[in-house]
Amino acid sequence: MLTDTAKIILDLDTGIDDTLALSYVLASPDAELIGITGTYGNVVVDHGVSNDLRLLAMYGREDIPVFKGIDHPSTAESFAVPPDSEIFHGANGTGNAEIPAQTDRQAESRSSVDFIIESVRKYPKGELTIVPTGALTTIAAVLEQAPDIVDKIRIVLMGGSLTQPGNVGPFAEANINQDPEAANAVFASGADITMVGLDVTTQVLMTKDDTKALRETGTPVGKFLADMTDYYIGISEQEDGDNYQGGCNLHDPLAAAVAIDPTLVTTLATNLMVETEGPQRGRTIGDPSRILQEPKTTKVALTVEAQRFHTQFMDRLLNLAKASK
Repeated sequence: MLTDTAKIILDLDTGIDDTLALSYVLASPDAELIGITGTYGNVVVDHGVSNDLRLLAMYGREDIPVFKGIDHPSTAESFAVPPDSEIFHGANGTGNAEIPAQTDRQAESRSSVDFIIESVRKYPKGELTIVPTGALTTIAAVLEQAPDIVDKIRIVLMGGSLTQPGNVGPFAEANINQDPEAANAVFASGADITMVGLDVTTQVLMTKDDTKALRETGTPVGKFLADMTDYYIGISEQEDGDNYQGGCNLHDPLAAAVAIDPTLVTTLATNLMVETEGPQRGRTIGDPSRILQEPKTTKVALTVEAQRFHTQFMDRLLNLAKASK
């Protein structure tokens, strides 16, 4: 059972929509962000963690700890930002908009893996949710290192797709594609997982009208969020071509919102796997070897109350921007 105030750990590869997800959680009266763990994807881990620390300074929330996660896929020895990620998020991860804050604060000495394990063990079941918005390498390491928490951990992840094409190929979604082996291990673990994938995140948009409203707050935070997201909207229009829907998708913010309020989406219970070989590598699909296995531990979001989410998202972002003088 979820409590009235959801305790959240965000596992971020802090690009543009990660920044919006972080902002949303900080602006949510029904959420408590207890920590940020950094992964790779839109940026390398060190860059993402630096973005996190500066964003928290911008919001006056330097009480929230930041931890470094695993910095490369489980099947590789290193990681370089894919060209598509740099195109969509800019070289600095925030659409080349400068975060209007500096900080001397550093990441904590403990690893992300240790912090997540300790936190899951600390809180009662249902009180804490882990929200990965990048590669699942760190989460797979958590479950491998601490199998005792599998029945207690709750994960709401942004990644994957069942009913839509991939966004880095015909089948694969970008976050899952960063480390398909790790993602497959996470889905096979039996943990309580909600997958918020392209099925629903492509139905929620942020438009130029939204960024105009943020800019009109007259605050440095409002201007930063508007400039950053205008970049994302512009790249979306450029890269999506005939599929451009009039704005940028709110991938990571929707996952964060579902972690706080699961009623925003309807889900299909299933047991998932990730293809790890061949032309469909990175595809999320039902696992035929577990088709009859109960309980089905993964819930895949298939429909979303898009207008309710958008209204709530913008109300919270605008309030946060106005309060951040």
